[in-house]
Amino acid sequence: MQTNVLDYLEKTVKLVPNKIAYANEKESLTFIEVYNSAKSIGSYIASFHLCKQPIVVYMEKSPSAISAFFGVVYSGNHYVPIDEEMPQYRVKLIFDTLQPQMVICDDNTKAYLDEMNYSGKVCLFDDIKTYTIDMLQLQHIKEQTLDIDPLYIVFTSGSTGVPKGVVACHRSVIDYIENLSEVLQIQSDTVFGNQAPLYFDACLKELYPTLKFGATTYLVPKKLFMFPVQLIEYLNEHKINTICWVASALSLVSGFKTFETVTPKYLRTVAFGSEVFPIKQYNEWKRVLPNARFINLYGPTEATGMSCYYEVNKEFSIDEVIPIGKPFHNTEILLLKDDNTLAKGHEVGEICIRGTAVTLGYYNNPEKTKEAFVQNPLNQAYIDIIYRTGDLACYNDEHDLIFISRKDYQIKHMGHRIELGEIELNVHELEGTVHNCCIYDQDQEKIILYYVGNKETKEVKAYLKAKLPRYMLPNRVIKLEQMPLTPNGKIDRNYLKKLYKEKGKI
Repeated sequence: MQTNVLDYLEKTVKLVPNKIAYANEKESLTFIEVYNSAKSIGSYIASFHLCKQPIVVYMEKSPSAISAFFGVVYSGNHYVPIDEEMPQYRVKLIFDTLQPQMVICDDNTKAYLDEMNYSGKVCLFDDIKTYTIDMLQLQHIKEQTLDIDPLYIVFTSGSTGVPKGVVACHRSVIDYIENLSEVLQIQSDTVFGNQAPLYFDACLKELYPTLKFGATTYLVPKKLFMFPVQLIEYLNEHKINTICWVASALSLVSGFKTFETVTPKYLRTVAFGSEVFPIKQYNEWKRVLPNARFINLYGPTEATGMSCYYEVNKEFSIDEVIPIGKPFHNTEILLLKDDNTLAKGHEVGEICIRGTAVTLGYYNNPEKTKEAFVQNPLNQAYIDIIYRTGDLACYNDEHDLIFISRKDYQIKHMGHRIELGEIELNVHELEGTVHNCCIYDQDQEKIILYYVGNKETKEVKAYLKAKLPRYMLPNRVIKLEQMPLTPNGKIDRNYLKKLYKEKGKI
């Protein structure tokens, strides 16, 4: 039975040592190079007798950073990925939570550490990547590692402004990768085009299946997502056949008529998630890639990555949404109503996740952990922890889950309960719009719609007036040249709220 994610690397390096594992525009690493540098880094860290500690990897997005992750794991510790593009104030908050004894960095990020006056051990990746490997020590560490030991900590946004560190163990990641690989039909000839930053759990979809199957992952340059034609040309140049992107990234490509200039030649699997993929944008991708598999994925960081999947196997009308489907093997979805009873038929409930993929909670934050990781209310006989996602869903006639919205996207306006996502869905249907997002001004009780496209605001207003009841109509409709996105490529709602607070009321 596999108990350590590094077993993937140990097996694959014997089969394809000289095959490219990870690459970007600056460097590429073969499996043997990843293996050797990871073992060197692991030996170096082990020489300081650190065990089961958070080791920060503070580097630019690169194959070297991935190698450093595995090096931390070899040392019997857990890695905490931080990117050079992450705001310094956020980095400082993360360091305050972790109090890390060691940081692995590159030349660029070392300067940031100096500015922070970090007092722990600072290690330059280039200085330790060829450290003398201590095979006996590494083997001893591996024998002492359990599958419930932490593997990584990734930080999500906190409602109080303080990031929350989600702790995942070997067992949950192995469970996730085994199931995801089966759903996506990963093989040794899979070539991934990675979009997600390395400090999000979303990158797990490429990092570990690459190790498991001896596949290849290209880290797509972030700048290309602002130039869709060049982005597709990049996919073609590297013969990328599998992508797992947020829906906003896919919509960006199709929404700006990219396929009139260039089309993806090699894509056979297109997985998407984190947001609703508008049907009109999906139809554009399906038109261009009629033989590709399209798979909707759903899941929170707190359940390791993705928990549900739906392979799109039929046509949807423009006003429908693609289901998030059914849970992975060894995962159970409890759809709980406010009274903690199961939703029946088409009733709406909160998605609660049960299974091995549920993570260990939030690092050094027992209060928030107790709020979200709770005892299964349907079972009082023994410890049975579920994760409450805060996401609302219902079942359709095929018993597939349909995502409705976040609990906190529900508002009470003019005496009516409104889902902001329903307004957004209607805007998605309007030809000539690409992205849109609704926010709510609680103080002034106003619904604000931001959108990107070639439609004028009066046209959007007129369209919605014919589609929605009066109480759901946005009070303000604001056109943007570009929709703000989070580092992971999702629409940045918090930024829009800040933008409206600063400028929108003028």
